[in-house]
Amino acid sequence: MFEDYVDYDGLGLAALVANREVHPSEILEAAIDRAEKLNPKLNAIVTPLYDHARAHARTELSGPFAGVPFLLKDAHHALEGTPMSNGSRLHQGERSSFTAEIVRRFVEAGVVVFGKTNTPEYKLSVFTMPKAWGATRNPWDLSRSAGGSSGGSAAAVAAAIVPMASATDEGGSIRMPASACGVFGLKPSRGRNPIGPDFGWEYEGQSTSHIVSRTVRDSAAMLDATAGPELGSPYVAPGPTRFRAGLEADLGQLRVGMSTATEVFGVPMERPCVEAVLTTGRLLQDLGHVVEEVALPFDEWEVLRASIVLGATNTAAVVSELEARYGRRKVQGSLEEVVRLLAAVGNALPAEQVGASRWMGRRVGLALAEFFTRYDMLLIPTMGRVPVPLDEAVPTAQERRLLRFLVSAPASGLLGVRPLRERVMEAQMEAFSRQVLHRTMVANLTGVPAMSVPLHRTNEDLPVGVQLLGPFGDEARMLRLAAQLEQAKPWPLCR
Repeated sequence: MFEDYVDYDGLGLAALVANREVHPSEILEAAIDRAEKLNPKLNAIVTPLYDHARAHARTELSGPFAGVPFLLKDAHHALEGTPMSNGSRLHQGERSSFTAEIVRRFVEAGVVVFGKTNTPEYKLSVFTMPKAWGATRNPWDLSRSAGGSSGGSAAAVAAAIVPMASATDEGGSIRMPASACGVFGLKPSRGRNPIGPDFGWEYEGQSTSHIVSRTVRDSAAMLDATAGPELGSPYVAPGPTRFRAGLEADLGQLRVGMSTATEVFGVPMERPCVEAVLTTGRLLQDLGHVVEEVALPFDEWEVLRASIVLGATNTAAVVSELEARYGRRKVQGSLEEVVRLLAAVGNALPAEQVGASRWMGRRVGLALAEFFTRYDMLLIPTMGRVPVPLDEAVPTAQERRLLRFLVSAPASGLLGVRPLRERVMEAQMEAFSRQVLHRTMVANLTGVPAMSVPLHRTNEDLPVGVQLLGPFGDEARMLRLAAQLEQAKPWPLCR
């Protein structure tokens, strides 16, 4: 058994393989052994693919991560011939008929896929606790959530089952679990990484894919391996694209705008989340950067409303397609109430609200672009809450009764009445916003890159990430800053 497995990141493991110090099969068995020991408590991996991985590890591997164990999120990241449930009871037992382009590039980078990670149904929650698979627990405190929707991937990385794992982000689903689990998470610019061939998953440009990782350099090197247009790309991000090499370049002095507003969506943030921003601001100043207090260049409620409208209408399209394939009775009997309600709202929304939400995204994008003519980056909280106790993440009995009523046949016509629909949307927006008090959705609505860096800990040793947003297409400089922060204040890792 390769006993030093947890001491290496992905590039470190690949270097051992390249130097013939360790065989990929030895590394894989170390990863499987760790998964078998830790996953019964964490519930991060829902589908082991051990036989597939063992066969793959015996083949000729190449690429920057040749021989590195890897996990795929159990949504969007399809691998032909392997199970994928999308976190839903509807798809349990099904196998993918194709390989997603991002997964093909992961595999070409040399990784050895040995499992699929837990995710909420269709990625539509800030907590990873689908009815299909149950809750994923936070490695730092098993009574708390690992976040969502890439919670299974973040928990597996934080627990050192793997040095990195695939993730998606359409409202913060890379950054929120990265913050909750104390790992690094970069959401690339819109169009940087492939999203096909099933473009319906990208939710009008809001969703993209990458990884969560223990080190910044793994994230940069994987972005080198995956970035670039694909057949049918609706968006293409500009260069430069030499991300790993760019980590060594001179960063110079940055001008960082910092928002220390103590409320998110009108709700007070928990103190450690404010402290995380303040201490990061001081660290940036110590590193020679200019940090100034700024007002947010966007209205977070407008961002949330536009994001939910676009998410709801796209969810309605997904559910409609599922009903055509499986039949309405099976779909409505399998999907969770939250997904069904979002689809019902999407079906009831008039076309002008969809158009208005798209315009809102463009206006916010312009406001951010203007902001980035004066500042190089924006520093804000990733979330306004520390990792949430699992019992608080479960809907109350009253909330469950209301959800069941809203998706019932007697209520089917109510959402067509605009005042009632608006009341439902307002209530859902408030409930959604209060769950983790996230400030992540603006990057998805506008397409700019954003990252959560695990720079802070609470007195109870819980991780708290801080979020940095940058200009569209400028991941190279963001990764360079992340590497500088990592060197100046290394974050603790599970052993």
